[in-house]
Amino acid sequence: MTAPHEVFKHLKITSPKRNKKAQTGWEGFFPYYAGYPETFAKDILASADLSGDAVILDPWNGSGTTTYSAATLGLASRGMDLNPAMIVIARARLLPPSEADSLEPIAKEVARIAKRARSRGCESEPLRAWFTDETATSIRAIESSIRRHLLGGLTLTPEGPNLDKLSGLAATFYVALFTVCRGLASPFQASNPTWLRVPKSDETRVKLSLERMTGRLTETISSMSAALAQRAQLSLNEYGPSEIRLADTATTTINPSSVDLVLTSPPYCTRIDYTAATRVELAILAPLLRGTTEEISRRMIGSTRVPIHARDVSERWGARCASFLDALRCHPSKASNGYYYKTHLDYFDKMDRSIEKIASALKPGGRAILVVQDSNYKELHNDLPSFIADIGEAHGLLLGRREEFHLSRSMSGINPHTRLYKRTPGAVEAVLCFQKVDGVERDNRDKAG
Repeated sequence: MTAPHEVFKHLKITSPKRNKKAQTGWEGFFPYYAGYPETFAKDILASADLSGDAVILDPWNGSGTTTYSAATLGLASRGMDLNPAMIVIARARLLPPSEADSLEPIAKEVARIAKRARSRGCESEPLRAWFTDETATSIRAIESSIRRHLLGGLTLTPEGPNLDKLSGLAATFYVALFTVCRGLASPFQASNPTWLRVPKSDETRVKLSLERMTGRLTETISSMSAALAQRAQLSLNEYGPSEIRLADTATTTINPSSVDLVLTSPPYCTRIDYTAATRVELAILAPLLRGTTEEISRRMIGSTRVPIHARDVSERWGARCASFLDALRCHPSKASNGYYYKTHLDYFDKMDRSIEKIASALKPGGRAILVVQDSNYKELHNDLPSFIADIGEAHGLLLGRREEFHLSRSMSGINPHTRLYKRTPGAVEAVLCFQKVDGVERDNRDKAG
């Protein structure tokens, strides 16, 4: 087998830093937090010398940058995510340009049926957190109309909703409703740009009539139709097949040796609540969810919730990770040896199990490219790229190349309390390139080294 450093020598690795200004046209409707931009993903995939029947996997697919980039290059891809909102968003992003002309007529019918609805709403309506009762009822009428027109028996099964079968067309209408509602709820944007806070009880909720709500929806759909039609003029390849499914990377079953390349950005170890980033979207999707948002949040890697079952440090995590966790546990600050220690153990336990699944899914000689950002706990450096490199090696993934990019700002730096600790500002995003080797070859390399 070719040495890992030779395999990755010609791989084009550009900066994984996100650029909001580049999100225009069709991409402008998917402004969700992502690990890297489309240009980064396309450069990687185009330079990876992949065969025409190669399969790409993103186990933390998020808003679908990897699956979308692979599809536009004509490659087959699979995407997984635990957040139902992200499944909808990633599916909508893959809507082919040939569907552009059907969007506006359907939008008019959705609006017509919504206006005829006489729903009283319900006491448990989650949209009431941001909107008045009247407006929440209007939003639900629109959502119900989308369900009625665009969801069939494959999605709305007797056993419960199955988002794995949601069509790209239905997903696009949900994204349009997401766009309208996020815009209306913008006064509740938190200091962390990925979060939308829940307003206090005495704050004024957003009010808008059903007539104006349906008007905004049809305007948004019209803009999406135009942007999608524009993509048809870009001489794109025929979209490659893509499978998007709702799944927990740490526990799901992935067919062994079925993937040629993994391209992903795992959740950062910075205590980001990824469900809080999509609070409004999850509220809109409430009739299609299995389980509560709290349950989804607890299952996330990097959950801010204390794990129900305590974990022990595993030798698979490597000596460097163990040393960091020991320093965190012994830190004199409040809750270090309790809450923070337990949530970090939970993070690395889930990450370890996820990387084990990824390694199993790769074909022999397959490659995994992960974008990983470091962080800090107080003044302690959380060298997550190195920790994940060690975990990868424990599962037969040898690091063949590592490129680092310095970010002047990071999510953890938004917290003003971080200024109390002496540490380098910003963060480092590392692009880690692994190759899967079998146990015998790994042993031989260890002896040779």
